[in-house]
Amino acid sequence: MKSTYTYIMIGILAFLALIVLSSGLYTVWMTEQVIITRFGKPVGEVVDDPGLHWKRPFVEKANRFEKRILEWDGDPNQIPSLDKKYIWVDTYARWRISDPLKFFQSVKNENGAQARLDDIIDSATRDSITSYVLLEVVRNSNREMAMAEAELALSEDVLVKIEWGREKITRMILGEASEKVGQYGIVLVDVRIKRINYVEEVRIKVYERMISERTRIAEKYRSEGLGKKAEIEGQMEKELQRITSEAYRTAQELIGEADAEATRIYAAAYNKDPDFYSFIKTLETYRNTLDKNTWLLLTTDSDYLKYLKSITGK
Repeated sequence: MKSTYTYIMIGILAFLALIVLSSGLYTVWMTEQVIITRFGKPVGEVVDDPGLHWKRPFVEKANRFEKRILEWDGDPNQIPSLDKKYIWVDTYARWRISDPLKFFQSVKNENGAQARLDDIIDSATRDSITSYVLLEVVRNSNREMAMAEAELALSEDVLVKIEWGREKITRMILGEASEKVGQYGIVLVDVRIKRINYVEEVRIKVYERMISERTRIAEKYRSEGLGKKAEIEGQMEKELQRITSEAYRTAQELIGEADAEATRIYAAAYNKDPDFYSFIKTLETYRNTLDKNTWLLLTTDSDYLKYLKSITGK
């Protein structure tokens, strides 16, 4: 009986020891840092060495915080630029906990930190965007824009020179926000603008303006094309007339030379035997003017039939 009671007491003590050990021992992972609190108040230093650690059972609690870089993704905000263009600006950031004790005392946990970052980064973003015109926020350099891009991007005829650009503006947002988040034990790693867009009321007008600009540019290209077409056709017509004129002149020169040569040959042939030449030419005339369908009524003394009446043509 005594032996059974001893075993029971040993079992109870072992169970209590296990509870004490499970409440007192805790593990710190490589990606964590721990603040120990006693009745809700921090005690001791930050524990960031990986491994098994000890705390007072039941009265102390291990509060774990990330060592890794964390994500912040803000909500789009409607912000007017310096040139009074209302836009939606959507930003995101990356941050980490640099001082767990200060972080715990000021914001308690990541949800509290996200709420603080919402206020701080949104405020810094608004301050920066409202200080610059839209082109400064959108562009990074003075790279030459195509004509269509420039006309769609600007409400003026002169392209605004970029002095700061989107990259420098985001660095300004990062610098302004970093100064304010330090009091919460937070370090901002980076802040970026994810998306910029016009508000809905302005977007429709922008689309209409884009359509109008594109139509105007298309009409300009068509007008230039028609002008170029007329110029090419005029040049072609001029060249065609020149070629036709030169060809006609050359043809007339050749015809004249041929006629002169034919006349010379005819004259030479006539001078050798005028009667034979007259006879041959008359026969050619008969062949060219008389056929089976031709009726010709002539008197017997007509010169046309002189070689039919006599070989001498008399």
